Amino acid sequence: MDVIRLLGIRDETLSVDEVLAAVNDHAAGGTAVFIGTVRDQDHGKPVTRLSYSAHPSAEAELRRVAEKVAGDFPATALAAVHRVGDLELGDIAVIVAVACPHRGEAFTASRRLIDDLKSEVPIWKHQVFADGSTEWVGACE
Repeated sequence: MDVIRLLGIRDETLSVDEVLAAVNDHAAGGTAVFIGTVRDQDHGKPVTRLSYSAHPSAEAELRRVAEKVAGDFPATALAAVHRVGDLELGDIAVIVAVACPHRGEAFTASRRLIDDLKSEVPIWKHQVFADGSTEWVGACE
């Protein structure tokens, strides 16, 4: 079975249960999950809502990032999903999970997966602040 079990850029609510089910693996001694949510402030300014947009190549870039992580770590299973569209405070924007034989490997691999996703996959965030101002933040930071 392929190590990369679930990847996606979606416009619907993300499911932690779906991601955990995707990376369930009897060869894994540890599974690390990162869940990114919409917070109520950024740079000290209150955020009221935001939206994410993705370039048409985003899924291919997500696969490239996942393949690199899978090749660099002894992952037995890996998953990553990112939401696009309008999100409200508290909504889940991204979930990544990596299962590995040992917990340390799982922690390190999941950290690399989310960091590389945020820095290399072309997804942009448009934040709306309480004062009416807005800001675009590029995922490829």
